[in-house]
Amino acid sequence: QLQASGGGLVQAGGSLRLSCAAPGRRFLNNAISWFRQAPGKERAFVASISWSGVTTDYADSIKGRFTISRDNAKNMVYLQMNSLKPEDTAVYYCAASRGSVGGTYLTQYNNWGQGTLVTVSS
Repeated sequence: QLQASGGGLVQAGGSLRLSCAAPGRRFLNNAISWFRQAPGKERAFVASISWSGVTTDYADSIKGRFTISRDNAKNMVYLQMNSLKPEDTAVYYCAASRGSVGGTYLTQYNNWGQGTLVTVSS
């Protein structure tokens, strides 16, 4: 199972770094992505990174502010979030793809972490 952490309360304009732990070597060949779910809204794609770390993809709403990275030696994936806005408030989930390629659809992922809450105050 994936384990997401690093959420918290931050003021607008601040930064947070989320971590996703992937115990063991189980997910080394999978893309890992972050999704988020704001209150009353559907879970939405945020960012993804290929198994090698070479290819990344971002939702338009966070491009230029968030950066996804992974350290396969530590079985970790990170989401660095800068210039946070109140609309970034959500529960953030990490997920491993079914295959080696990620995507923006929930159905492309079959291993999910428990979520970590990010609250951005104005």
